[in-house]
Amino acid sequence: MSFAVIQMNSSAEVSNNLASAGRLLKQAAEQGAKLAVLPENFAAMGCKNLLALGRAELLGSGTILAWLRQTARELGLWIVAGTLPLPPDGQPEGKPRACSLLLDDEGRTVARYDKLHLFDVDVSDTQGQYRESDNYAHGEIPLVVADTPVGRLGMTVCYDLRFPELYTALRLAGAELISSPSAFTEVTGAAHWQTLIRARAIETQCYILAAAQGGEHPGGRQTHGHSSIVDPWGRLLCEQARGEAALLARRDADEQTAIRRRMPVLNHRRFSVPRLVTGTTE
Repeated sequence: MSFAVIQMNSSAEVSNNLASAGRLLKQAAEQGAKLAVLPENFAAMGCKNLLALGRAELLGSGTILAWLRQTARELGLWIVAGTLPLPPDGQPEGKPRACSLLLDDEGRTVARYDKLHLFDVDVSDTQGQYRESDNYAHGEIPLVVADTPVGRLGMTVCYDLRFPELYTALRLAGAELISSPSAFTEVTGAAHWQTLIRARAIETQCYILAAAQGGEHPGGRQTHGHSSIVDPWGRLLCEQARGEAALLARRDADEQTAIRRRMPVLNHRRFSVPRLVTGTTE
């Protein structure tokens, strides 16, 4: 079965973004995709009041979640909903998380992954600082893996790509594909994007579904684009440099099984990174 990654150039205008996403998801479904991945911040790139937006969605008065459910049902399509700002379930006053939802083809939420690693970096002298933690809280559940029509899906977001131990853990949890909705800056994307997505595919022997933002956004932010699907051997199956796109590829389950059998890297592991928990004792 086929899957798709969607590339967008989103703005802060939710209605315009949803219209663009709907058109691209329809294109993917008409070409045979059973699952599609939207990019990070697909609905509200540069929105100034994330707290209010997320609270409205959680309380049922927003437009994004309702639109996602309806679109999934109408297209008969599983959707990885990039990210949207959502507070923790049952906590409408809480600081939003960068939340990636998996919806099935009847519009039901199957899984929720809240971005674990937040982008607090000094990109360059010209690109300036990014402090994602000013607006978002860290996710608390690191491993989210769910069954889909195209295989067992592990969920990540953007900056997570720089933390390979997360991807190894998803493979150990049974992932066959891993979604990575992203909005890499032009500077970091040009330097590292393709290297990172291919490395994560090779080391996990998973398909990497890397849906990206590509273009200029509110405030002058430039994103790198180059949405891609990478196979378990590290081959780039499709790529779009800039502009909107719906890119499709097919999973070859037999080949993936053969790759894992011929090179059984999980069986060869002699070292793993322990999870260190620090705190105070009384």
